[in-house]
Amino acid sequence: MSDGTDRPAGHYDRSGGVAEPPRVAAGRAARGTGALPTTRTAPLPGMPSPATPGRTGHGRRPPGDAGGRRRPKPPPTRRRRIVRLTVLVVGALLASSVGTYVWADTKLDQEVDLGALPDRPADGRGTNYLIVGSDSRAGLSEQARKDLRTGSAEGRRTDSMILLHTGANGTTMLSLPRDSWVTVPPYVRPETGRSYRAEPDKLNAAFSLGGPDLLVRAVERNTGLRIDHYAETGFAGFVGVVDAVGGVDLCLDRAVKDEKSGADLPRGCQTLDGAEALAFVRQRKQEAQGDLGRTRNQQKFLTALAKKAVTPKTLLNPAKSFPTLGAGLDTLVVDKDTDLPDLMSLFRAMQGVTAGGGRQLNVPVSDPALATSKGSAVKWDDSRARKLFAELRDDRPVTLPQGS
Repeated sequence: MSDGTDRPAGHYDRSGGVAEPPRVAAGRAARGTGALPTTRTAPLPGMPSPATPGRTGHGRRPPGDAGGRRRPKPPPTRRRRIVRLTVLVVGALLASSVGTYVWADTKLDQEVDLGALPDRPADGRGTNYLIVGSDSRAGLSEQARKDLRTGSAEGRRTDSMILLHTGANGTTMLSLPRDSWVTVPPYVRPETGRSYRAEPDKLNAAFSLGGPDLLVRAVERNTGLRIDHYAETGFAGFVGVVDAVGGVDLCLDRAVKDEKSGADLPRGCQTLDGAEALAFVRQRKQEAQGDLGRTRNQQKFLTALAKKAVTPKTLLNPAKSFPTLGAGLDTLVVDKDTDLPDLMSLFRAMQGVTAGGGRQLNVPVSDPALATSKGSAVKWDDSRARKLFAELRDDRPVTLPQGS
């Protein structure tokens, strides 16, 4: 077979290169561009030549090759099949993870702008998260409100507040009683435009009067700690997450019964569903220490929830992991700088506390039933609280005993 030149197709000159066809050389000479070198690097021994598929550089077909056809591939070995299957599974998981990340990231309600808040304390060391459980009824039907005994109050109030600090000395989960007697910073009510000066009130009042912005300012003013991230969930999100993970295992050293919250739990170890869990973390009437007792219950439950949510049985089961993620995001409110990696860091920190890698504390209190113009309140122990806040701000080892 010829390529239309003086030489047969695929002819190699003595130097091992392919000779340039005369027509190409003549055309190049006519244009005055000069001829290309007449040789190229020869193919490696055993490799097919470009002009004769199936032939080796020595002019012989490989054994078993008939008429220039390629030798059939041998069937894949068991090891190759396993490797291919592994690659496919990893690829599918990666694609699913990327898709889940994009989907979840778009669902975040980043309504809080911490960067716009005035009179903020200086940055400290480590990272501070303010975690708020609100009594928002968003996402609950009228029947669900009755079943969960949430009442019909509109707006948002806090049911729990936890300051989570992570740094070089581990993680500290610090509960801030909602009835803490603090100084609420000056603010303006947006619906009326009326200004209010700073005055003493319960910490929960800051959230009721000015939402997350005023609550963060109140926490920062009274602790001296700069809040880096804010995360808030309502009743619906809380119940949804607990149910999505299949309930949370909790051991109670005594029976818990509270008519207002609907809690009616026996003594001993049991699995709480979403409604039972919500009733448990809200009840305080039968707690000897009132709001302080409730904060300890909330810490105990949150660590149990974190432990359950990160088990392989939950994480590797799409039937549980996807509903858990969806239920948690439906009523989640965060700040503008918080994204999924920040939430994952928060969750890992909580899980670390569960595994014994951190401390669970209440803010030091000198009077749990301080009489005020706004009713009974919780008075902090000023000297011990200031010392604790300074340790967290400078990321020093915390000296307050565990569980205080």
